[in-house]
Amino acid sequence: MSGHSKWSTIKRKKGANDAAMAKIFTKIGREIAVAVKEGGPDPASNSKLKGVIAKAKANNIPNDNIERAIKKASGEGASANYEENIYEGYGPSGIAVIVETLTDNKNRTAGNVRHYFDKFGGNMGQNGCVSFMFNRYGVIAVEKEDVDEDTLMEAALEAGAIDFLTDDENIYEIRTEANDLETVREALEASGYTFALAEVQYIPSTYTRLESEDDLKNMSRMLEMFEDDDDVQNVWHNWENEEDAE
Repeated sequence: MSGHSKWSTIKRKKGANDAAMAKIFTKIGREIAVAVKEGGPDPASNSKLKGVIAKAKANNIPNDNIERAIKKASGEGASANYEENIYEGYGPSGIAVIVETLTDNKNRTAGNVRHYFDKFGGNMGQNGCVSFMFNRYGVIAVEKEDVDEDTLMEAALEAGAIDFLTDDENIYEIRTEANDLETVREALEASGYTFALAEVQYIPSTYTRLESEDDLKNMSRMLEMFEDDDDVQNVWHNWENEEDAE
């Protein structure tokens, strides 16, 4: 769940192997647990849970798995208490990185995150050291196939979207204020649209290119380490030429 809403990233998730899908569900399962604890198990009255369910479905997680996670989170002696923490730092050559975590052991997670930064030529900084380079937006991605651009754009803007992007050859990207994501998503869903992605993201205001092979390799490995950690929910960065390392 790193970077910004490039279609290649979305497709990679959709085509993930069983092991990768299990890891994705572990992460989303934690989000379900937090949402249920905060607002109860009924998505009709818990907009946060409704959003997480939509995210799970966009990642091809079966309904049975989602329902079991909700029941587990709402049962007596429910799962561990997860705490949300955000870490900021720099990758190779000053790439700005924001790491969102959900953990039941803050010391373990903080130590791991610092290790991943250090191991690949970066460093973890203080809160606020890079977040000023990003804006938080709701991002909704709709596949272009069989979707009329003008009709979707009109519906999105009428629902409260603030931007509509068509640069990617495969998706329409709709942006909202972070707090308006669920309102816009629900309005579009009611109009019959389905989504490849719908989540709040940190969008960089500027991007940085990596030129050396070592930096490209190290940044790619750093992101892999973050995403392999069950405590890490999302990683956002301003690395412009990520595809050069694939």
